[in-house]
Amino acid sequence: MDIQAALDRYFQAWNEAFTTKDGEKIRGLMSEDFKGYWAHSGMKEPDVYDYYYDLNSVLKQYKQAEKSFEVLSYSERRGSEDYVVLGTETNLVDGEPFPAKCMFIFTKEDNDWKLFREYIELER
Repeated sequence: MDIQAALDRYFQAWNEAFTTKDGEKIRGLMSEDFKGYWAHSGMKEPDVYDYYYDLNSVLKQYKQAEKSFEVLSYSERRGSEDYVVLGTETNLVDGEPFPAKCMFIFTKEDNDWKLFREYIELER
C-alpha cells in the first residue's frame, strides 16, 4: 500500500466513525506509540494526546461531520519506512468548514502504514 492509500484509508475511517461513533477503526490505523498535538490561535500550548485518548468521546461531540485532506507535500524518511505528509485538513462540522494545517508522520509497522505522530493547527 502506498502512502496516499494509507491517507485515504485513515480519513475514510474518520468519516465512518463520525456516523458510528466508534473510533476503533481509527485506532487500528495508529501506532501504539502515537502522539498528537492539536492547537488553535487562542492557545499558548497545544493539547497533547496519545494512542489511548478517548476517541469515542471526541466523535460523540459531532452530530454531522466529515473530514477531507489536501496534500501539500510528501517526504520519505528512513529509506521509505516513514513519510512526513504536510497538508490541509478540513473538518466540515454541521456544514461549517474548519480548516487546519497538518503534519502527519506515518511509519511502517508489520508491513502496514500506521500514524505515528500528528500536528494539527486550526487556521482560525
